[in-house]
Amino acid sequence: MKIIDLITTNTMSLSFEVFPPKTETNFESVKTATEEIAKLRPSFMSVTYGAGGGTSKYTLDIAKNIKGLYGVPTLAHLTCVSSTKDTVREKIREIKAAGIENVMALRGDIPASLENADRSKWDYQHAIDLIAELKDANPEFCIGGACYPEIHPESTNQKEDIKYLKEKTDAGCEFLTTQMFFDNNLLYNFLYKIREAGITVPIIPGIMPITNANQVDRAIKLSGSFMPQRFKSLVDKFGSDPAAMKQAGIAYATDQIIDLYANGITNVHVYSMNKPDVAGKIQSNLSDILGK
Repeated sequence: MKIIDLITTNTMSLSFEVFPPKTETNFESVKTATEEIAKLRPSFMSVTYGAGGGTSKYTLDIAKNIKGLYGVPTLAHLTCVSSTKDTVREKIREIKAAGIENVMALRGDIPASLENADRSKWDYQHAIDLIAELKDANPEFCIGGACYPEIHPESTNQKEDIKYLKEKTDAGCEFLTTQMFFDNNLLYNFLYKIREAGITVPIIPGIMPITNANQVDRAIKLSGSFMPQRFKSLVDKFGSDPAAMKQAGIAYATDQIIDLYANGITNVHVYSMNKPDVAGKIQSNLSDILGK
């Protein structure tokens, strides 16, 4: 089922993101974890691609398994950074052959080894180039994209960021999922600005449950996220106690999601980090709200 059809109803829903294994050695443990999350029957699950496509060969294996065993709609990530047209076109053929109809089109992170490379010679410069490739290969693909409620780390300012985002949706991106954020007011402000700019596609907020203190620095590095004082206080108080920090992090994420629902958001995506217990607890906290 296409994601766009799932998220354009007025029914509140919850979806989860998982990632494939880095090596074949831990494939079975990751497969088991993603199956446990699929058993929660989320509205859909997205499967990441890995930096520079490093884990791409396992993305479809996980996506097909989730869809085949539990009938959960899947969204396969695809990145194009530093890839050739032949490589990307082969990946698209594999996605089509697997019966996956939802694709998250991403430029992808620049690998450290290529940070100083001459990007002008690359076949793909931005996600918009990949969107065009996907549309050409299969007009029936449901294509999603990413957005940053604060600002993309490489953008000069938010106005420029939104300008490029509009170009992405005009090219055929049907919905957008946000990078993590920890202050809902940032999202509400962002939604106002993009609607003013003429971006009308559905926006799915992405929520990251921070369940251990070590995740904080990584979250800031990945997204440049603003950490509100009440979140900093939570980490200061419970960060040295793993069990307490986990419980507090889940509670904070749950509170964010409830506030989003209460303010008219109907679809929320949780970066579950392959943790069935975290995903399950959040869904349980929302059971009556979601009707599950």
